[in-house]
Amino acid sequence: MAQILVRNLDDSVVAELKRVAESHGRSLEAEVREVLTAATRIDRSELRARLAAMRARQRPQTGPDSVELIREDRDR
Repeated sequence: MAQILVRNLDDSVVAELKRVAESHGRSLEAEVREVLTAATRIDRSELRARLAAMRARQRPQTGPDSVELIREDRDR
């Protein structure tokens, strides 16, 4: 597994993370791991929105209809 080092965190941020970790019954390290993991999760509604945006950016297909090409080939 990878490791990261975060420098120059404000003391109040660390104190709050320690408080939250204690309230969850976790170590500071475990709490930070959970916070980072949760931050990378995508819920289904956000995923749908991202997919819709990707579809909207795609250019419409402009080539010939494949069904027509298959029919023409069969008729030969």
